[in-house]
Amino acid sequence: MPEQKPMNPWHYKPWWCQPWSIMLTGLILISGSWLIFKLIWLTIIVAIPLLVWMGFFLLIWPKLMIESGILEQKSNE
Repeated sequence: MPEQKPMNPWHYKPWWCQPWSIMLTGLILISGSWLIFKLIWLTIIVAIPLLVWMGFFLLIWPKLMIESGILEQKSNE
């Protein structure tokens, strides 16, 4: 019986879509908004969709991929 690798959805994503790059992009955009404009309301408007995007791809998407079983199908190919 071949040894099964642990299912990791990040193994199937390119370098620019890894947890570190998602976090770095979000933090740079939020920080950049503050550093450029110095307006808290604008930074909040920028931060809300970015935090939702980061939360989805860092917390929800990996769990959905593991639960869907698609990773098991890919590892058997």
